Amino acid sequence: MAPKPLDEIEEDHRRFHRQRLRDRFTNGGAAAVPDYELLEMLLYRANRRGDTKPLAKRLLKTFGDLNHVLAAPPARLKEVKGVGDAAVFEIKLMEAIGHRMARARVMNKPVLSSWDALLDYCQSAMAHRDIEQFRILFLDRKNVLIADEEQQSGTVDHVPVYPREVVKRALELNASALILVHNHPSGDPTPSQADVDMTYAIRDAAEVLNIVIHDHLIIGKARELSFRSEGYL
Repeated sequence: MAPKPLDEIEEDHRRFHRQRLRDRFTNGGAAAVPDYELLEMLLYRANRRGDTKPLAKRLLKTFGDLNHVLAAPPARLKEVKGVGDAAVFEIKLMEAIGHRMARARVMNKPVLSSWDALLDYCQSAMAHRDIEQFRILFLDRKNVLIADEEQQSGTVDHVPVYPREVVKRALELNASALILVHNHPSGDPTPSQADVDMTYAIRDAAEVLNIVIHDHLIIGKARELSFRSEGYL
């Protein structure tokens, strides 16, 4: 019998390797596989026949960890050798699913009884972005989260916020209270003077209409800062 061609041998090896990873994940869950193998499996659909392990390792080396890979903008992902539209689609799809799952744990629930889940959601949605994003959590009279909206995106160290627009949107949603949230791409959640001034401007505009600012959260890479806990509010 003639030996198998090299391309068939390589294909058999890839098929065996992929099945072995699937079996390990199926039997042991996420804890049974490191980040690069999770990412490797995620990329299977983007490259059904190729070896996705080198690409997974390049992505992690470029962005640092799995969270940063999923949060990376499409343009930056495509700067990595081997990343095309199909890979970007799979990565951003997984990011969206993760955000939706985290969001579902806090929407339409009292904020005070789900505070840790709320912080987890904010970390998931914002901690690894490379530009500042400002979002508002709108609460009803029972402090139930009724809406979560991104208001503005900015640059690496600034995001424009307009108190009048914030209050206008709160009135449209019939919200009684707000939690302001924005991220610091630098990773350090320490508020700047501009952050403090902006918070007070929104608080003053909201108070006129009996809308309460419960907190302003600044999301860093590894931790968040609460204006309420730190005595700013």
